[in-house]
Formats: sequence, C-alpha cells, structure tokens
Amino acid sequence: MAPSRLGDAVIERLTEAIIDGRLKPGDPLPSEGQIAATFGISKPIAREALRELAAMGVIQVQQGKVSRVRAIDSGPLARFYRFAVGSTKHGLREAVELRRMLEPHIAALAAERRTEADIAVMHDILKRMEATLGDVPAWIEADLAFHNQVAAMAHNRLVVLQLKGLEPVVRIMMVRFNAREARTMDDWRVTLARHALIAEAIEEGNPAAAEAAMRSHFAAADAAIREIFGPDPTPGRPG
Repeated sequence: MAPSRLGDAVIERLTEAIIDGRLKPGDPLPSEGQIAATFGISKPIAREALRELAAMGVIQVQQGKVSRVRAIDSGPLARFYRFAVGSTKHGLREAVELRRMLEPHIAALAAERRTEADIAVMHDILKRMEATLGDVPAWIEADLAFHNQVAAMAHNRLVVLQLKGLEPVVRIMMVRFNAREARTMDDWRVTLARHALIAEAIEEGNPAAAEAAMRSHFAAADAAIREIFGPDPTPGRPG
C-alpha cells in the first residue's frame, strides 16, 4: 500500500475512535512509535497522519508533549469559509445564498424537535434583541445567538457546526446590513418582528410555518442586499 494510503488508514481509524467515543476530548493519543507499530507503518507516515489530524482540528499537537484529542468544533470550517469568501462582494453574496438554502429547513426541523428548555432560551434571546434595538454591535451578537439557537433546537450536531462555521462570514454581512445610514428604528422593529414570527412558529411546533417565516425573513433582506451589492450579477459572472 502506498504511504499516503497507509496514512489515510491511520487517520480513518483514529477519527472513527474519536467519533464513536472510544477516544474522548482530552484523552492522550499513542506516541508516533506506538501508532507506527500498531498499524505496521513507518514513524514518518505516523507523524504525517498526526499532522493532518492536527490541521483538521481533531487533535492538539505540542512539541515535547503528548498529543491529545480535541473536542470537535467549527474552527476549521470557519477558517475555510473565511478563506473561501473573504470580504468580496461575490463571496458574501454566495454566503447569503447558502444561508437561504439551509436555515428555512433548519427552522422546520427545530419546530419538530424543540424542547421547553430550548424555547426558554429562545425567548431570552428575543428579549436581548429587543433591548439592543439600534445598538449595532449588541444587536449583531443577539441576532447571531438567535440563529445559532434555532440551529441548536434542530438537535443535529452537524447543523450546529455548519452554522457556527459560517458565523464569521455572517457577522461581516450583519455589520454591513445594520450599519446602513437609511436604517430607522421602525426598520429595526420590523426585523425584530420577523424573528418573533420564526420563534412563534417553532414554539407552536409548526414546521411549515417555521420554514415559511425563515424564508420570509431572508426575502425581506433582498432590498438590503441590493443596496449593499447592487443588482444581481449576470449568471456565471462574479458580482
């Protein structure tokens, strides 16, 4: 078997052990020598496999110390999105489109799976949003918390990681949306009302209404997107 394939086999076995719980966050990993002996590979291949796992954010490697398992988080995905999107007009527009594909379905799932504790947290976030109307930095944090809470209410770990991974890009968009000079206090209240409709549908356990409310929320952002980016570009050409 080629060296790269041998390294891939090590990565696959170790990630399986992490995902199924045999290796937990904080647990030490075997040394390079132990991994090499266990898998019948050379130390350089074992070392490269560990480097790849570290690059993926799966393990923490410190020189002179034992490598340890890390809790799976959205950090690597967030770094990927920041690189892929940057702050270009075309990239940010694509990020908005991606959110529109994902979040209505996430809201529907949240309506099916929400718990009383979930609903209580969502109400607290709505109160934070109301208290921060017109305060751009505080509102953005509350707005992000609302959308992350809807994702959490879907009770799907990958959904949460996806939304958290997108958060740095979403934050850039929110700063641009909310910093518009034409935005009045009435505009802020209308935006809050859209979030309240999403929350109401989720609390009622109505997936169709939750999905429709989230779609409406994104549709209402069309004017803001055009104001920031201008008209939609010609298909196939960057905007």
